[in-house]
Amino acid sequence: MKVAANLSFMFGEAGGLLARYKAAREAGFLAVECAFPYSVPEKDVAAVLKEEGLEQVLINSDPGDLQAGELGFAAVPGQETRFRESLERSISFAKALGCHKLHIMSGHQSADHNEKAHVTTLESNLRHAVSRLAKEDIVGLIEPINPVSIPGYFLNNYDTAVSLIEKIESPYLRLQLDVFHLQMICGNVTNNIKKLIPLTGHVQIAQAPHRHEPSCPGELDYAFIFKSLREAGYSDYVGAEYSPSGSSSGSLQWMDQCGLTF
Repeated sequence: MKVAANLSFMFGEAGGLLARYKAAREAGFLAVECAFPYSVPEKDVAAVLKEEGLEQVLINSDPGDLQAGELGFAAVPGQETRFRESLERSISFAKALGCHKLHIMSGHQSADHNEKAHVTTLESNLRHAVSRLAKEDIVGLIEPINPVSIPGYFLNNYDTAVSLIEKIESPYLRLQLDVFHLQMICGNVTNNIKKLIPLTGHVQIAQAPHRHEPSCPGELDYAFIFKSLREAGYSDYVGAEYSPSGSSSGSLQWMDQCGLTF
């Protein structure tokens, strides 16, 4: 396993998004991920990736209007057209960055629709996404997000995510397993890793409950967790999606402690 810096959480002290790419490379990273690069022209992001010799491992799908609180549309009934439009923008951005993983965001639960309507909408939109992503060799990811961090986010449990992945049954739809969210949603981390890794396309980490680096005091023993991930067969990138307790470059001691590299 190698570590990718999440630029939405790390290197904020460097300034804007493009400056964070440079700071990540200076700290030693060879790979990065970020949530929403869409405020910067894709050609500018692609240029800094090339200049710094970085690999873009993951981006999130176009969320819509962040200022209005939108976080995607995949599970929102009545927003199917917006979902398809945002998906095409996301694919264009991913292709420009040479990125082969796309986190498809479900969006918030609507008070006007019940659980079944949201799940039905999400399944339909994911089936469409998979058909498009397969043509571009991009893996779509769905991620349960805990209700403490983002209240009202629809996909907030693993049963729904697993059910959809198993039902759609495509190599272009996998689970994004964030160990921080896993702990905050249901715990039982070791057994859940064993169960979920066969469906997993990407792993992210942070200490719980405060979402700092893994070496901070908290609920999770990351040396043991990385051992569990290895034993379960995971060998791909791990996204460092945490808010550093101090400087970003000074927060990396956990990598040596857990036997990980850039």
